[in-house]
Amino acid sequence: MASCCFQNVWNPVQNGTKEDPIKTLEILENILEQTKVEGAISMHFPDLVVLLFKPNRTSDNLEIFASDSEAGLTPVANRRVHVRLPREVGGGGNKIIFSMLKFAETASSMVGTFHEVYDQRLVGLSVQGKKISGLQERFNITMNFTTTINETQEPSCQFLNFTAKNFSKEGCLTLWTRGQGIVTCSCDHFTYFAVIMVCTSISLKDQKILSYITITGCSLSLYALVIAVLLFITNRKLREDISMKVHINLVIALILLNLHFLPSHMVAAESTTWLCFYMALALHYSLLAAFSWMALEGFHLYLLFVKVFDTYVSRYLLKVCVVGWGVPAVIVSLVVIIDREFYGYISISPETAVCFINNQMVKMVTTTGLFPFVFLFNMLMFAVTVKRVFSVGQKKKLGQIIHTKVIKSICRLLGVCALLGLTWGLAFFSFGQLTTPSLYLFCILNSLQGFFIFLWFVMSVRKSQNSAKQTSIETRSKSN
Repeated sequence: MASCCFQNVWNPVQNGTKEDPIKTLEILENILEQTKVEGAISMHFPDLVVLLFKPNRTSDNLEIFASDSEAGLTPVANRRVHVRLPREVGGGGNKIIFSMLKFAETASSMVGTFHEVYDQRLVGLSVQGKKISGLQERFNITMNFTTTINETQEPSCQFLNFTAKNFSKEGCLTLWTRGQGIVTCSCDHFTYFAVIMVCTSISLKDQKILSYITITGCSLSLYALVIAVLLFITNRKLREDISMKVHINLVIALILLNLHFLPSHMVAAESTTWLCFYMALALHYSLLAAFSWMALEGFHLYLLFVKVFDTYVSRYLLKVCVVGWGVPAVIVSLVVIIDREFYGYISISPETAVCFINNQMVKMVTTTGLFPFVFLFNMLMFAVTVKRVFSVGQKKKLGQIIHTKVIKSICRLLGVCALLGLTWGLAFFSFGQLTTPSLYLFCILNSLQGFFIFLWFVMSVRKSQNSAKQTSIETRSKSN
């Protein structure tokens, strides 16, 4: 009975005449749900293999093996897929449904992905009467490659989103090393999965170099930023300067960002869900705090060079601290309230994963979509600063703020550029032929942002010391 129903539904899909393959999968899943099983049942149709079984309650590890013509709980000849299920799935005694199918070219094109679905193959997993998601122990789907992977492509494990009718990486990690003949998808929920061949804009060699540059630069910046905090604490004149108090808040935000970014990939490699949740949340908050304080640096520059503090702002430092630290806290709290599952594992390459926001829409709204406004505002403030620095009529007026020598003026402008985070704008040029060069510049300059700010602090300390010496000399000359 089930075999007859399968043929009636599946044949139109294979012939490319079914208008909605998503609907077809839902019908097939419904038929499988209603099929009675005692032990294990395996069915085979053209480009479709199905296995229905009820696991033994005492089973610790469940494994499924499938070829193009059969599927079972023991190894099969010409194996294409190997599935290893976690213990928590097999302990309930419920029917487990496995399917491996290949869409016709016309049906696959309706799914909505812009990349190639490897071998047009989908692997489906479900448990009768249950929605399996958020598994503490991930399950693995290992697929064999029958063709060589192009140097400009890399596999990405994704699941089929029935609602959006496209593929998504949420909840899945891709375990693969170039040259391997297999790829393993490690996921935390059941549905239909596929290996998407994603076109890569940079080579594997460049990815490794960029990763090394980023880790080295962020580590150096973290060390330099800590020294900057110590300089601020031990120097009384710096502590009395309002501008330096604003700068030190940005320094602290960048310290938090580096502290949570550097170990994020190691935390993602572990299976501890709560630790990855904390790391993702803290990394999101630190990034938003860094963006907020970059924007406040631009606002402070506006008051300094445009308003020239003509307008008195009561409790100025308190108010900017509320904005700089409070707004990111509100955004992160809203994300957690809406759905804490937005924080978790995210695969940024087949070999690298981090703990961050795993929902593309949330990431776009709360991070990627906010920075362009910060960048444009700070670019405007930087342009005003440049105009003031090199304006002949303003040199005397701003002589105590910026040194009149061109070299020192340029150094200070570079310091302002680091404080405003303008190098983050290089991300806008990471496309087309500019991708690889701009990514190198982006990684080098942004990972060293903290180090550049440290140099700014050193210059400020030297200026403070020179000013103190000059004041002392003038006092002595007057007394004589």
